[in-house]
Amino acid sequence: MDIKIIFDLIDKFNAGSMTELDFTDGGVRLTLRRNAGAPVTGGTQVEACALEQKPQAPGAPSVHLTIPVEKAEQGADSAGVECITSPIVGVFYASSGPDAPPFVRAGTTVRAGQILCVLEAMKMMNRLEAEFDCEILAVKASNGDMVEYGQALFDVKRF
Repeated sequence: MDIKIIFDLIDKFNAGSMTELDFTDGGVRLTLRRNAGAPVTGGTQVEACALEQKPQAPGAPSVHLTIPVEKAEQGADSAGVECITSPIVGVFYASSGPDAPPFVRAGTTVRAGQILCVLEAMKMMNRLEAEFDCEILAVKASNGDMVEYGQALFDVKRF
């Protein structure tokens, strides 16, 4: 999905009166939600995410990137192994800061909603969160790597 389309959708969402927008293009899903009961105001600042969690302004939509999941390469011991791929082009960050521990490592048990990594695209920090409970079998990108759309980031096994 072209990043310009994402920003156009966010701008139109901010200017309109919708409370939720769910858009799918190929393997990428974009969901925008306005806090329930919040007034609709044009020009609302959108914060896809930050490295440090900050409370969101009332009425500000949140951006959720759906993580594409594919079957991992077939091998002798790859039964049930899936590959989480990058939903956008960006810089891969394994942790919230240079001295912080990585969000996940090989062997980490992950619960739905837990942060897997951060992808920086166009100066926006996008958290990738697990959409299902799983075990991280391998981390396929290194901190600071430029990753492409569809590039393998994690091998996982669902619970």
